[in-house]
Amino acid sequence: MLLKSVLKRQQTAKIPQTISKVTITQKRPTLKKIITYLILSLFFFSAYSQTTTTGQKLSLDKGWRFHLGDIPFPIVKGHGFSYGTSKAGAATGAAAVTYDDQSWRKLNLPHDWAVEMPFDSTENISQGYRKRGYGWYRRSFQLTEADKGKNIELQFDGIATNATIWVNGTIVHHNFCGYTSSYIDITTLAKYDGEPNIISIKVDAVTHEGWWYEGAGIYRHTWLVKRDALHIITDGVYANPVKKDQKWTIPAEVIVANSGVKIENASVEVKVVDQTDKVLAISSANVTVPVFGQAIAKVNLTVDNPTLWSLENPKLYKIVSSVKRNETTTDRVITKAGFRTIEFTADKGFFLNGKNIKLKGTCNHQDHAGVGNAVPDALWEFRIRKLKEMGSNAYRCSHNPPSVEFLDACDSLGMLVMDENRNFNTGDEYIRQLQWLIRRDRNRPSVFIWSVFNEEPFQGDSRGYEMVRLMSAKVKELDLTRPVTAAQSGGQLSELNVSHAADVVGFNYQKDNYDEYHQKYPNKPMFSSEDVSAVMTRGVYAADKKRGYIPSYDENFQPWGSTNRVEWKMVDQRPYLAGCFVWTGFDYRGEPQPNEWPSTGSSFGIMDLCGFPKTAFWIHQAQWRNDIPVLQLVPHWNWPTDSIGKNIRVMAMSNADSIALFLNGKLIGGQKVDHYEMNFFKIPYQPGKLTAVGYNKDKKAVSKFVVETAGQPNQLQLIPDRKTLKNDGWDAMPITVQVLDKKGVPVPTANNHITFEISDGAAIIGTGNGDPTNHVSEKTNQRSLFNGLAQLIIQSKEGATGTITITAKADGIKLGSATIALVNSAVPAFVPEFSTVINLNWIMSPFTNEKQDPIRSIGETDMNTWAAVKAGSLQNFATGNFTVFRSTFIPFKKQQLRGATIKIKKLKGKAEIWLDGKLAKTKTTVTEEDVEIALPPKEGERILNIMVEGSKGTSAGLGGAVTVE
Repeated sequence: MLLKSVLKRQQTAKIPQTISKVTITQKRPTLKKIITYLILSLFFFSAYSQTTTTGQKLSLDKGWRFHLGDIPFPIVKGHGFSYGTSKAGAATGAAAVTYDDQSWRKLNLPHDWAVEMPFDSTENISQGYRKRGYGWYRRSFQLTEADKGKNIELQFDGIATNATIWVNGTIVHHNFCGYTSSYIDITTLAKYDGEPNIISIKVDAVTHEGWWYEGAGIYRHTWLVKRDALHIITDGVYANPVKKDQKWTIPAEVIVANSGVKIENASVEVKVVDQTDKVLAISSANVTVPVFGQAIAKVNLTVDNPTLWSLENPKLYKIVSSVKRNETTTDRVITKAGFRTIEFTADKGFFLNGKNIKLKGTCNHQDHAGVGNAVPDALWEFRIRKLKEMGSNAYRCSHNPPSVEFLDACDSLGMLVMDENRNFNTGDEYIRQLQWLIRRDRNRPSVFIWSVFNEEPFQGDSRGYEMVRLMSAKVKELDLTRPVTAAQSGGQLSELNVSHAADVVGFNYQKDNYDEYHQKYPNKPMFSSEDVSAVMTRGVYAADKKRGYIPSYDENFQPWGSTNRVEWKMVDQRPYLAGCFVWTGFDYRGEPQPNEWPSTGSSFGIMDLCGFPKTAFWIHQAQWRNDIPVLQLVPHWNWPTDSIGKNIRVMAMSNADSIALFLNGKLIGGQKVDHYEMNFFKIPYQPGKLTAVGYNKDKKAVSKFVVETAGQPNQLQLIPDRKTLKNDGWDAMPITVQVLDKKGVPVPTANNHITFEISDGAAIIGTGNGDPTNHVSEKTNQRSLFNGLAQLIIQSKEGATGTITITAKADGIKLGSATIALVNSAVPAFVPEFSTVINLNWIMSPFTNEKQDPIRSIGETDMNTWAAVKAGSLQNFATGNFTVFRSTFIPFKKQQLRGATIKIKKLKGKAEIWLDGKLAKTKTTVTEEDVEIALPPKEGERILNIMVEGSKGTSAGLGGAVTVE
């Protein structure tokens, strides 16, 4: 096929079907130059974490009500009910504005209810034997008169799996993917007079999109965004620089929207700022924005010799985009940014900033021990640090868009990201999802390639080719700075397949086809998008089929895969392969292959579900890192007394040139290091110290590792990941738990049952130990060690001061403790919690000159005699002296049992107040007054009628809200 030349955003040019590079050109070239240079260098300037600074982006995570299970809607029968429930704002059941949610559980987001559920052998193995089902969430918030005229948007970063969202009783959104964000403009539906705005969300987690654990509920952050009517839309800043003569020319685009009442002539300014707030470049453009329309401002900036974003030095700048009306800034978006170049070639693989780099990647799902998919922001940083410690430089989001906070961590720490679409579908809704992904992530320095699918049935035929051709075109309408790939598990050698529509060909478990494909298409860039699928259980060195434990010698793998050692050798010895993505960096829930119950989680991980290293971690560290000495031995050196004298199989992993092993000071043997297969020894067991020493080519010792026989468990040890914790209520950290003997040596075989206590200032939000067969709840303060280790995850409490003390206790050994200092940190701006009250809705009778019967009935088919009115607006008594306001409502359950108070604000005119057909109070004054009446206990529906007497030509009635409290 013909590929689009990756030039400036709006430019296209034909390129030969087989190419040796997938790049961005430095200037507009001729077709001849494209062929001559085989497409020049790919670059991009990237941005992330858009933050509205003149408006407000407020966290909506606090104060939600949650109900586990479905709440069926009432069956609609009868003309009146049918008519009424068909109107705006008239949702019924748990979506109704007046629904009683007071008995629901109160919680903060993010929330994954699946991780709270017990393990159940009858549930779906792919979802980790956890029940998912349905759930409901509700949240109330207030807007003020000052918010009128602003653009109001709700943002839900991720809801698993599908969701229906109501605002103030009106359906505003259907979410059809658990991994895409929902941006919902509620400007026209919001209430601004202090009345509660009610969000109701039904989550369908019976629906699944993947064959792995997906969690359930609102598992990512939520936001309320208030902006000027003249504003930059969400994900509305895009920068696409062109590198020329060592300069970066940035043709930036800013999308401006107008929800105001008149056409706006606006000025858009974009500037690039460094870490010292020095302005490096600035440019502006004028746009005319129609009412309820958008306009794109395009500007060009030039930056001289910026420090490039790299894996070792992920330097970030800021792009500041401002919208001005008559010199007054109405909106400003600050976007962190990184400059770098990328390039794929068919013969030498991948280049970052002109440097040939082998992709040393891992594939990963997004759940973590203790928290499921509701991963605190700080845990993403922890997980990326662990991968970089191993030597990984790339991360494949398998198989879905990740969270914003994950990408923030990759941008700031220097980790390349293969950003992957979830659903292989070219229907309108799914193209919209793909376009959302590109818009959200297209400016990030970490994201270097788009993946449109993973292992699809159509991948080897013309249908798949046409689908990828279309999806690739849709991607390139929005971003020409990165190539498109697909993770293809077969069909690459068929006559027409998806690889012909991809810029870079991804191979899943196709190592036997690398050479043949490269020979057939010598100008096509290639990489291993997924490989290995080796299985092992951390700390296990002998098979235990009953428990499903798998030895950790990197010798067990699924039929389609291979070992970590063999796969890397295949990739590393082929310069034309850009690199690989190992399945997987971390264990995850679900897919306990090759096992089933009682195993509930995978064993594919290089690390377990907590992030504790397995043998594969040190294999890859030895293979992938040359910047530090690496030397590690497995297994542990704690064996039963009947093992004395018997050979123990020892595996050594090192990047030295040779190694020697010593047992209790005596040389046992030495070997030249096999940097692919690693080294194995058979050593007769004797308790004591087994020492390995690594040597360079000059026989100089460059590394040393000691594994020592530990005694009986004596004391618990807690090892926090960091020394401090921010007191913002969001910060979290994992704490490693282990047992030491009397000499302070960790006991690698310990499986003690631990109970944790924590002081004020933080809370325990989860525990784990990496045991795929452990069925204990992850949401308690107890956990057993598994092969010497467990993990405790804590999260700070907002505004706490001083220190946090965590204590671990186990029978028969000394307790362990850790103290963590709390540091002052700005609390994220949030939407205040609002205590829900019932705000009554009203209908009003026609005006009459004579006094009316306030409790008279209304015919079921009479939809027009009485008019809907809003409390808070007085009525003009132009055609009569009397009218009746009527509200039918059901009090909250507690109010039905205990009674309540009906508060009528700013009632103007003489009035009779009738409750349930009885006169409750008479107002004899015409002035505006607040009136209260008692609501006696009673089950079921209540009817409130207020007959108001006014004078013709004057205003009277319900001047304020009427609430039941």
